[in-house]
Formats: sequence, structure tokens, C-alpha cells
Amino acid sequence: MKDFVFITGNQNKADYLTKWLGLPVQHQKADVDELQSLDLEAVASHKARQAFAIVGRPVLVEDVAVTFHALGRLPGPLIKWFLEELKPEGLCKLLQPYTDRRATASIMYAYFDGKEMKTFRGDTEGTVPDAPRSNGDTAWKTHLSWNSIFVPDGAPKTYGEMSDEELKPFSHRAKGIAKLAAYLQS
Repeated sequence: MKDFVFITGNQNKADYLTKWLGLPVQHQKADVDELQSLDLEAVASHKARQAFAIVGRPVLVEDVAVTFHALGRLPGPLIKWFLEELKPEGLCKLLQPYTDRRATASIMYAYFDGKEMKTFRGDTEGTVPDAPRSNGDTAWKTHLSWNSIFVPDGAPKTYGEMSDEELKPFSHRAKGIAKLAAYLQS
């Protein structure tokens, strides 16, 4: 197993990675600049290089994107800023003028050991409902998350309405973690 520290200040993300990798994951917060780009791989790679410079050992970072097909590449990796400004309700309203409510949820993990950058992407296709839907039972399903506005193809519920077990077959995160796990064990 390759050694790394997962760079996140979000305990929920660390817990999820630990659960889905099936092994304990050391994590720490590191203040890195967030590259403003619509290229998810560029954003994650930039973060990984900065994090490595701070902690001085192999690092793993993640970044997410949600792309509304009717809006080209937006919000993409800028989803955090769209969400802070518009909230989930406003994100749903962005698509009111369009018949195309298709969206793609993406995650990019970047592993950097100081020499080699490896990236692992997971994508899930879906749609955006007319209004947010969530059961609100966990922190990642709050009003500051886009999980309540993404219905993966083949599912009747948004990510925010699903239990962990319901979510796994539809999760962009699970797809990315599966690729990451294969690499870490090689």
C-alpha cells in the first residue's frame, strides 16, 4: 500500500474515504490556493502540488465538479462558489429556462509523491430536479451541499435522499475511489 496523507479539513470526506477504501486514512488540513479553472484535473493537480510543498510527503487531494449540460462547462469545479451564492434552490432555478436538465457529477483524486502525479476520475450522469430534495439526516446533505439537486441516472432519489448503501452504486466518488484503490494497492 502506498503511503499518503489525505489533505482535507472535512472530517466527513476523510471518514468516507476511510470507509470506501476499507483502511484507515491519515488526513490533515492544509491551506492551499484553489485554482479557478473549469478543468477539474488542473484544479486537483494544482492542489496536490501545493499540498506536497506544505507537508513534504505524498499527498492525496480531491476536488469535485457538477456540470449542467445546458450551461456548457458550468458550474463545473466552480460548484462551491455557485452553491455559496445561489444555494441549492438557486441552482435548480438556473435551469428553469432550459429543457435540458442533464448534469454530470465528477470527482478527481490527485496523488502526488513529489515526482509523479496520478489522477483518478469518477463521473456519474444524472439530472437536476425542479427543487432540492433531501432527507437532511447527515452533515453532507445540508443546504451547503449540491447532493440535494442531483438525481443519478437509474435512481428515483437525489444523492441527498439516499442512504450510504443506496448511494454506492450511483456514486461518482465510489467510481473514483475504486480506481484510486487499485493504484494504491499496486
